[in-house]
Amino acid sequence: MLTFIGLGLYDERSITVEGREALADADRAVAEFYTSHLVGATVDDLAAYHDIDIEVRDRAGVEQHPDDVLDAAEDEHVAFLTAGDTMISTTHVDLRLRAIERGIDTRVIHGVTAQTAASGLTGLQNYRFGKAVTLPFPYAHGADGVPQSVVDSIEANRERGLHTVVYLDIKADRDEYMTADVAAELLAAGWQDTLGVVVARAGSPEPTVVADRLSALAAQDFGDPLHLLVIPGDLHHVEADALATLGGAPDDVLEESRI
Repeated sequence: MLTFIGLGLYDERSITVEGREALADADRAVAEFYTSHLVGATVDDLAAYHDIDIEVRDRAGVEQHPDDVLDAAEDEHVAFLTAGDTMISTTHVDLRLRAIERGIDTRVIHGVTAQTAASGLTGLQNYRFGKAVTLPFPYAHGADGVPQSVVDSIEANRERGLHTVVYLDIKADRDEYMTADVAAELLAAGWQDTLGVVVARAGSPEPTVVADRLSALAAQDFGDPLHLLVIPGDLHHVEADALATLGGAPDDVLEESRI
């Protein structure tokens, strides 16, 4: 049996009750934190809280060399752990399909993911989000500024009046996390006066939400990671009120985006 368990957004307690029970039942636990990361807990914290040894795999160990995990799942109950919701990444879908091809029973136990948290914390309606994008560090994509694919996706969403979640680059092997001010500065090169919404440390006891022009967000410090950025599309009056109340958005910026 191979059970995929989403750990939620912040620390060792963010897992659902169902996920915690499944992890307690497992014979072996494997985790990856290159797609996302629990900033409120270390691997040792997780292992101690759940009373199980946790083996952390790098990208190659999950995508290219998962055979030992699948071999173990043929005879034992293996838990595969990720931050957020376990099936957001295609990496995990591929691993599940490989298991099914080998006749291994699989199960998915979802966790809270950053996209739903972004909607809930900002007050932006979840059915009015378009395609999400990931903003890489400039050195990671080999060019200055913002990749054209990211620009095109944001513009396509904006033309349809839809919001865009911008996930910010993580380099787990370097312990490097893009911050929202850096992301806002990169995006402000093309959309200086456009409204942006920063969500920092979603899932923590004190998350931060700040809404303002991208140029203004670029000059602020939003504290410890993880951060993400939302580029709103057209705003329903309730969404505009939420951004003013929850994120401190200036009235003049909101007026430009109201439906």
